[in-house]
Amino acid sequence: MSGPWQAGWRDSLPVLAAREWDLLIIGGGITGAGILLEAARRGLKALLVEQRDFAWGTSSRSSKLVHGGLRYLKEGRFALTRESVRERNALMREASGLVEPQGFAFADYGRGKPGRTSFLAGLAIYDLMAGRRERHYLKGGEFLMLAPNVSRSALLGGVCYTDAKTDDARLVLRVLQEAQEHGGVAVNYLAAQALLRTGSRVTGARLVDGVDGVDGAAYEVKARLVINATGAWADKLRGHAGAAPKIRPLRGSHLVLPAWRLPLAQAVSLMHPRDGRPVFAFPWEGVTLVGTTDVDHRGELNDEAAITRPELDYLLLALDAQFPQLRLSEADVLATYAGVRPVVDSGQADPSKEGREHAVWVDDGLL
Repeated sequence: MSGPWQAGWRDSLPVLAAREWDLLIIGGGITGAGILLEAARRGLKALLVEQRDFAWGTSSRSSKLVHGGLRYLKEGRFALTRESVRERNALMREASGLVEPQGFAFADYGRGKPGRTSFLAGLAIYDLMAGRRERHYLKGGEFLMLAPNVSRSALLGGVCYTDAKTDDARLVLRVLQEAQEHGGVAVNYLAAQALLRTGSRVTGARLVDGVDGVDGAAYEVKARLVINATGAWADKLRGHAGAAPKIRPLRGSHLVLPAWRLPLAQAVSLMHPRDGRPVFAFPWEGVTLVGTTDVDHRGELNDEAAITRPELDYLLLALDAQFPQLRLSEADVLATYAGVRPVVDSGQADPSKEGREHAVWVDDGLL
């Protein structure tokens, strides 16, 4: 980095470190940003630190969707779906223009699961939770006008419904900006190297200033409460508090295709022909995104997650089943990306069977 970076506002780090904070939030993704905003709104003195760019991890490598948890309904997780729908609607109100409605279409072939009746019943509950009716059914010809490239073999029609989309990294930056307007402080390239204790209780962290991968000065920052908002990295920080691992990192990989090779007026959701998992394709910023997978991620978390050959083949198989006439192949893929989900490990053999509920643990004062 240039001199102005090192000689500019980062000179204030010793002053920030010397302050007594109500909250020290470790992790600069959407979870940490949201906590900082809520704390700042309530008048708490809150500091957020991130070891890399804000939103470097999963918060910039998501599916770009803010969904209400429709798929959780078939698993009987009504409370989770209701919470997801309410939070989606809140984001659409508070971040209007950044979190926007996204129409979805689901082709009905009269076979497989979910069937038309059960899917529409699920959407009725979904709409009831959202407080407005968004679902409707289109017959074959009408549906093809909306999604002309879907497989026509045995097509009866299709179900249409609405969720939401966003630019995930921009959403993080917007939340951080609002938090700072309310008095919150956010600093990136400041890594938590160790936890500080008073007796057995965590009371702060040792932070190392690192720019361009070079460690700089170290600071000991005290806070009434330290919050671990590091997502997939949570167990690493919890390990400093002597806590046992609880996170199962699951990778979600995506394909980026040219819009002209997979032109879509709105999102298309489908059930994968191999395992029945939901897969989507939708237009985003001039390209078409396709995703996602749900597999165990065994790589080093500090390395950039990447798609594997089996995942690539898995997504291409889904595209071939839904859009056979387009003859999409690996040669059509412009790029790929992958994010790692921090899911609570319950020991399920199938990663997709793991719960998606939030979890809060307190480990000797580390939240």
